[in-house]
Amino acid sequence: MEDVDETTLLKQMEWEKIPPPPKPKPPTDKVLAAKKIQSWWRVTLVQCTLLHVTLRALIIQCWWRQVLARLQAKRRRAALELCARQLWAAVRLKSWVRMWRVRRRYCRLLSAVRIIQVYWRWRSCHTRGFFHGSYELTTSQLSLELDIFLGSQICRITDCILFPIKN
Repeated sequence: MEDVDETTLLKQMEWEKIPPPPKPKPPTDKVLAAKKIQSWWRVTLVQCTLLHVTLRALIIQCWWRQVLARLQAKRRRAALELCARQLWAAVRLKSWVRMWRVRRRYCRLLSAVRIIQVYWRWRSCHTRGFFHGSYELTTSQLSLELDIFLGSQICRITDCILFPIKN
C-alpha cells in the first residue's frame, strides 16, 4: 500500500506543476452574431448543393426509368409477336391436319362409292338389261339400229322405215 500512496503523491505533485488552462473569455455579441450568420450561410449552401444533387439524381433516375421502360416495351412486343407467330403456326398446322383428315376420309368415301357403283351397274346390266341404239333420219327414210342387252344375251334390231311421199 505504501507504493500506491507514493505514486499518487507523485501524480499530485506533477499536477501541481502544470498551471491550469486559462478560462476562455466570453464571446462578444458581434462574434456570436458572426458565428450565427456563418452557420446559416453554411446550412444554406449545403441545402442548395443537396437540392442540385437531388435534382440531378432525379433527372438521371427519370432518364434511366425511360430507358428501362423502352427496353421492357421492346421485350414485351417481341414476346407478343413470338406468341402470335407460334399461335398462327399452331392454327395453320391444325388446319392442315384437319384438311388432310377430311381429304383422306373423302377419298375413302369416293372409293367406296365407286366400288358400289361398279357392282350396282354390273348387277343392273345383268338382271334388267339395257338399251343402246342409234338412228339416222333422211328426207325419205328413218334408219334405226337398236341393241338390247339382257344379261349375257344381246338382241340386235336393225330396220329401215320409208316415209310415204305424196305428190
